[in-house]
Amino acid sequence: MNTPLRLIYLLALIRFILPFFLVHPFYELHRDEYLYLAEARHLAWGFLEVPPMLSFMAWISNAFGASIFWVKFWPALIGSCTFILMGRIIVSLGGRAFAILLAFLPFVFTGYIRLFYYFHPNFLDVFFWTLNVYALIRYIQTSKNSWLYVFGISVGLGMLSKYSVAFYTASIVVALLLTKDRKIFLNKHLYLSAAVALLIMLPNILWQYNHNFPLIAHMEELKEEQLQFNNPLDFLKDQLMMFLPCVFIWLAGLYFTAFTSEGKPYRTVAFTYLFVIALLTYMNGKSYYAAGAYPVLFAFGAFYLEKITTTKAKFLRYVFVVIPVAFGSLIMPLLLPIMKPQELADWYKKKEINTTGSFKWEDQQYHPLPQDFADMIGWRELAEKTAAVYKSLPDSQQQKTMIYCRGYFTAGALNYHAKKLGLPEVYSDNASFLFWMPEKYDFKHLILVGKRMPDADDIVFQQFEKVTIKDSIHYPLFRETGMKIILFENGNDSLRSITERGVAALKARFQRK
Repeated sequence: MNTPLRLIYLLALIRFILPFFLVHPFYELHRDEYLYLAEARHLAWGFLEVPPMLSFMAWISNAFGASIFWVKFWPALIGSCTFILMGRIIVSLGGRAFAILLAFLPFVFTGYIRLFYYFHPNFLDVFFWTLNVYALIRYIQTSKNSWLYVFGISVGLGMLSKYSVAFYTASIVVALLLTKDRKIFLNKHLYLSAAVALLIMLPNILWQYNHNFPLIAHMEELKEEQLQFNNPLDFLKDQLMMFLPCVFIWLAGLYFTAFTSEGKPYRTVAFTYLFVIALLTYMNGKSYYAAGAYPVLFAFGAFYLEKITTTKAKFLRYVFVVIPVAFGSLIMPLLLPIMKPQELADWYKKKEINTTGSFKWEDQQYHPLPQDFADMIGWRELAEKTAAVYKSLPDSQQQKTMIYCRGYFTAGALNYHAKKLGLPEVYSDNASFLFWMPEKYDFKHLILVGKRMPDADDIVFQQFEKVTIKDSIHYPLFRETGMKIILFENGNDSLRSITERGVAALKARFQRK
């Protein structure tokens, strides 16, 4: 193995292990990670929120005990694989060690270190966007049809990971039409690779069809509850802010592929970036939706900056490294939760950054912690308090008690801790948990875990004789602070039939007649 490749794999190993040392051990799993671990216990070819790929990985993590390491193993591994693809692009261009080092910096000193720490579909999204364009670049360089099949497999697997892979793929297709590489559309192997991609996607397409395309319902809900608040100008501004310590590297990559004669064979990369940014701007997308467009630009930018400093202005190489390291180290508490929650909140306040964009949550209000960090605390305490309420009941009452949560995140967290705390299976009709609600019921008592009391017209909760708020959680830095544990007792004879009809009605929306 030559020196550049050895360096690539060494840096990939460092990238893999680094977040495990940086994140403070106080923090738990993120609220959404509990959902994906729950999906692994109900494997299917699709879910309401995401395609199936993440659940297959979660199944393996569950088999190893679902510790924080085994949950975070996947984003850490895929993050390192993404960097390896970038390094391979640099080597294919003739780049050397400095370019590889420069391309490594965004993985440590920008938002990528956070993205490749969370067990969310975003890390797969970025990887498959990068693999898509890597296969295309290798086809441009070699004219080998095998790379078209790599492209097709990548698109297919990418669509089983996150549907936004379609945005980048569509942008690549449009970009190809505007360059000399449009001749690719005369190659039959492109269409055969498209057939391979479709074959890989087919199980999920059939799942979507059989469940009345819940993707559409999910997108409508997302648009109504979140995307409508996004400002296109903020989206464009955030494209610079997301990778601020290393922004000059990807800008150099965009310049190289768009304007230089040496970068002309890769004009498709520049056009693809511009098209996907335009598409996401039009759709009011969140800033991080475009995160997958940047690894390839970082690779080209690192190569270009190495090239222009090979013989002249070599001192700039020190500047190119010092700026990301110094600036990135300074903002590391924004990138990862490296201190306990209160210490972080105090640090943000001291630096007077607690009223900036990172602290505005989905409720459009500013909070002491970034939303992601506030979603990584409090779950164990909530599960322990719920278990205490459940175990305080007589054995005969426990056997007739169902635990129900309003949110998927609460049900996921409680189920994660259930075995250790002696809880029965916890149910919810929120998100994909709806699919796992039983068809038949036999309970007389119910423990509700939620922030608010049931509405007066919520017919199920009207069937109980007695209601008591047994406990609650008060942790101002926890996103779900104020969560109540409410015991409903002595349900009447109508409870079973009302519950069964209500659940059946909710499920009917996702059942093809």
